[in-house]
Amino acid sequence: MIETNDPNLRCWLDEANDAACDFPIQNLPLGVFTRRGEDTDRRRVGVAIGRHVLDLSIAWPELCPDLAGLGASLFSQPTLNPFLASGRRTWTLVRNRVSRWLRTTSAELRDNGELRVRCLIPMSETVMHLPVEIGDYTDFYSSKEHATNVGMMFRDPSNALLPNWKHLPVGYHGRASSVVVSGTGVHRPCGQTNPEDAPAPNFGPCRLLDFELEVGFITGPGNELGRPIDVNHAHEHIFGMVLVNDWSARDIQKWEYVPLGPFTAKNFATSISPWVVPIDALDPYRVRTPRTEGDPPVQKYLDGAWDWNFDLNLQVGLQSTQMRERGDAPAIISRNNFSLMYWNMCQQLAHQTITGCNVRPGDLYASGTVSGTTPDSRGSMLEICWKGTQPLTLSTGEQRKFLADGDTIIMTGACHRPGLPRIGFGEVRGTILPAIGG
Repeated sequence: MIETNDPNLRCWLDEANDAACDFPIQNLPLGVFTRRGEDTDRRRVGVAIGRHVLDLSIAWPELCPDLAGLGASLFSQPTLNPFLASGRRTWTLVRNRVSRWLRTTSAELRDNGELRVRCLIPMSETVMHLPVEIGDYTDFYSSKEHATNVGMMFRDPSNALLPNWKHLPVGYHGRASSVVVSGTGVHRPCGQTNPEDAPAPNFGPCRLLDFELEVGFITGPGNELGRPIDVNHAHEHIFGMVLVNDWSARDIQKWEYVPLGPFTAKNFATSISPWVVPIDALDPYRVRTPRTEGDPPVQKYLDGAWDWNFDLNLQVGLQSTQMRERGDAPAIISRNNFSLMYWNMCQQLAHQTITGCNVRPGDLYASGTVSGTTPDSRGSMLEICWKGTQPLTLSTGEQRKFLADGDTIIMTGACHRPGLPRIGFGEVRGTILPAIGG
């Protein structure tokens, strides 16, 4: 067991020991923040603990004077990229030090009241920012259940999966510039659509706006151009994971995707959660990638690292404008588990680089829509409402086939089992704003 994952560890900050807490001492996710009222040029790196943010730009030089230079170069930064580039040895060093400061057996921060006031900030007094400068963004299509549902809706139900799907992790390159942090509003996109009853394509606001429940991973040190990453060493290039909402304009996508795939239907926004959960924190929740009798063997470069899926519970809530005004809680419209993914993140990274493609610190890779085996575990409105034929009815009596202006989507995720601490991801939240133009 990794020392920092010991379920018996306790934090002197009592709130972090609550069984329902997303950010116990065994988690220690990293993010980028400012205090409320500060200019964004004051962004720096913090660690989530309980309901507080530990400011590493202050704590590190004070508590690690022998390594103070490390803190100045890594933690007084507007993104995590320099830290991600530093590699696994530094990641482990920092995680171990922070864990030790926060344990009930340690007094160096607990009993230093002046330092604690300066570096331990209530989350309610902070603003979270995009944690990384994303150079490249790849979106995969790795849920067998999601791919099957889409294939049944739009192709032959008896042959829902395309011939390549079980042989390689299908993916496409997304738009990194429009990845936004949780809480950022998303304007309804405009574009071309071609309704079945129209003689020619139309232009205007998207009518079939959707979310996609996904989980992403963020890379650290990459590889040289021309040198693939071995599947069994791929985890060494991955720092941590985030929740992802890959917003989708279904009607725009339907018209534009042949022959090259999604383009403007996906490029308008992708939302991610602000805290990057280290894969070391998730280690106790690793599970094997599912395979069933009759699945084809995989190519040698993908045949390995089978135990890098995670038992991660996911949930999606929808809250309309009327629900907020009435004080109604979000409707939970999907519950499922990330462990069902047919291709895991190590296989995805090995496939991305098998051509010799180079990856860099801060690159984002999303899993593709996560769907389960039952109707209440589907990961998009397209599936939940089955192409608009099975509308959702909300507590206000409103119905939804796709998303309306003012709707807020809230995705959450956490690993939890009896005897182990809850490792939470917080949330990724976004509200649909009216289209601009069109």
